[in-house]
Amino acid sequence: MKVPQTLINSLQNIQGFNESTFIKAHENDASPTSIRINPFKNSDFFNDEAPVIWSDYGKYLASRSDFSQNPLFHAGTFFVQEASSMYLEQVLKNTVDLSQDLKVLDLCAAPGGTSTLIASLLTPDSLLICNDVIQNRSNNLSDNLTKWGTMNTIVTNNDPKDFMRLFGFFDVLVIDAPSSNSGLMRKDPNILKEWSDANVLAWSLKQKKMISDAWSSLKQGGILIYSTSSYSKEENEEMVDWIETTFNAEHLTAKNTDKLGGEIISEGSFRLFPDHVKGEGFFITAFKKKSSEKEVFIRSGKPIKNNNRRTEREIFRNWIKDVDDHTWFEKNGDYFLIKPTHEHAINLIQFNFNLKKVGTKIGKLSNKDLIPDHELAMSIFLSEKTNKVELSTEEANKYLRREDFVLEEVIKGWSLMTFKGFGLGWAKILPNRINNYYPKELRISSKEA
Repeated sequence: MKVPQTLINSLQNIQGFNESTFIKAHENDASPTSIRINPFKNSDFFNDEAPVIWSDYGKYLASRSDFSQNPLFHAGTFFVQEASSMYLEQVLKNTVDLSQDLKVLDLCAAPGGTSTLIASLLTPDSLLICNDVIQNRSNNLSDNLTKWGTMNTIVTNNDPKDFMRLFGFFDVLVIDAPSSNSGLMRKDPNILKEWSDANVLAWSLKQKKMISDAWSSLKQGGILIYSTSSYSKEENEEMVDWIETTFNAEHLTAKNTDKLGGEIISEGSFRLFPDHVKGEGFFITAFKKKSSEKEVFIRSGKPIKNNNRRTEREIFRNWIKDVDDHTWFEKNGDYFLIKPTHEHAINLIQFNFNLKKVGTKIGKLSNKDLIPDHELAMSIFLSEKTNKVELSTEEANKYLRREDFVLEEVIKGWSLMTFKGFGLGWAKILPNRINNYYPKELRISSKEA
């Protein structure tokens, strides 16, 4: 891979840039493989792997494997994420009081790296809205958050300008902005085919519009965290100046300088170069909103039809851990488990936005029995009373491929298929067969294919 000379020239005056080591890292060094452990489903599978020092849950792998053939990946015990992107954890910890119950918007959330990281740090009563404007990407985002297993998340499929309706709603706004992606060119050399000064300028204009569209949804005193996978100043330092000037925002000084081991702080923001850290190119910075625009009226629609009837509670008691601490609502025959403290916010959001996922879908009721949904199988709130069947690696992969397999001496009825104790999905065991309820759209292809 040959780094464009125009890109090299544009970086000459940036703090921390070293032309020779930068070129060597991109042209000679391999991109590291990293994953982030799900703290709610903590497996010891990666205990011996080297840690990502700026993340409590990040690990470097000695080599990249086919994650699609690892049942622990489908169980949601880890997320494959570029190590530098995990530095969001440090910025959140240094700008936000994470012990408080917060409302957080992850504006450009797919495929779920930032969202699952944020979800790992928030209190259970916090609310995380994860949005992506592209429908198929929001579907993938929903699937990844389902695997993570938490309840306090909502996935929306909306344009950033739609969030103007939620005036002063969020405590934290995270924008991991789409960019020219030059910081990832070592992982994907095809990025260089699209890179140009003109494209950098075009992306910076899109980033400005995105921030402008969502800014009013941040409350006074709220925190904006902005990041890109770009090296270009137009998308980074110049964006910092634009945000400060346009919104009279307070640019927060970068802190915690011992976490990177030779990190680069560029004008109060973090710049990560692959010749300085074990990761790809990344830029991240934070602001505090000092002033608030004039408040606007937000239509909230009809209250959620809450069906917390005693009969439902008794049915759900066998399926949901600490069911009395939660609430639920029914829509079109499906039941959704949510936090009681989130009812008003969910009502507000469902009336104004295109929702892809809300809380945890429990399933449907039929003749006073539950037909459990896949989201419940993946949830960390699933009751320990649920019947479980532990699968071998071969059996687990057959289950995930929706292939036939035989189980000996198992209890008839609904059972959670597990691998190393972690749920994969449902099967209904009948006297003469096993009905596999793993979602068809999620099934994996065979390794030979």
